[in-house]
Amino acid sequence: MAKIPLFFSVRKRWAVGAILAVLAVATTAALVRGEARDIDVQDGARPQTVVEDEWSGSSGQAGLGRQALMRPAERTTASGSEIDSPSDEMERLGRRLTPTATSVPLPTPDGTTRELIVPVLMYHHIGDPGPDADAIRRDLSVSPSNFESQLRYLVERGYESISLEALVMHLQAGQPLPAKPVILTFDDGFKDQYSNAYPLLQKYGFAGTFFVITFFADQNRPEYLSWSEVELLHAGGMEIGSHSYTHPSLSGQTFDYVVWQALGSKEAIEARTNEPVRFFSYPSGQYDELVMQVLRSAGYWAAVTVEPGSLQSSERTFELRRVRVRGSYDLEDFDYWLSHWLSYP
Repeated sequence: MAKIPLFFSVRKRWAVGAILAVLAVATTAALVRGEARDIDVQDGARPQTVVEDEWSGSSGQAGLGRQALMRPAERTTASGSEIDSPSDEMERLGRRLTPTATSVPLPTPDGTTRELIVPVLMYHHIGDPGPDADAIRRDLSVSPSNFESQLRYLVERGYESISLEALVMHLQAGQPLPAKPVILTFDDGFKDQYSNAYPLLQKYGFAGTFFVITFFADQNRPEYLSWSEVELLHAGGMEIGSHSYTHPSLSGQTFDYVVWQALGSKEAIEARTNEPVRFFSYPSGQYDELVMQVLRSAGYWAAVTVEPGSLQSSERTFELRRVRVRGSYDLEDFDYWLSHWLSYP
């Protein structure tokens, strides 16, 4: 598939611009709720029960509202006035995708192909699931006591946490890393990541990367991170990435839709942290070549998948592998699976 240029065709640009304009107005339409579940399988010598990866603890994925689902020509602002003309929106989109003097470009590769084994751990809930939790919620929930045991395990074995930015800078430009690097990632932006994971990360001297679903933060959903908590995580040295706007599967979607999900969420986080958002986690682990091209054009540096493994490559920075940590793991299981994916990266 041909690479998508930074500036898009006239037909695409006015359509994308109109979509992006909707993100700037308050959503007043009724929300359409639907079911949404992810699946990822962690293979290995120990057979495990395959469980759907549900990112919403109760009600599932929220819809976007009727206004967001309209064709660009039908959309109006919350006040009832028409959205700017396609030519105005085309110009605005060009400004928003053009790097500014303060933006940070993708590191220029130095021409060296690099591969490095770095475990990128994948977490969801850090909290007890509760007595009424179903199998999906239990699978997604690592108890605070188990999480602390895992952090202590990593410290005792000499691991040092690094950011995804540090990993990419090593892969692309050869910047040095510690002898035993590890990356801790947290998907979906659950509130217990702030209340339970964040204090333990600070206690053991680790940093993490938190992937936020920005629509849920906009809505102040009680089970998800608020914008003030996102800001506090960032101020505390945590890396904030995007997990899209509403957490849909992006594979097979239209160009306009992918831009809306990837760029809108990126700008929403940047408005709160005043720092470029460089990293993306694919919702449900679903993506295709179009999604990767849009992410590159929108200024992302890399993206993480649910593909199990620990071998990271300078040629696959938008397909970084991870090691999933399941709620059923005791410390022996954690040791087994980490060792497994280090031995078979």
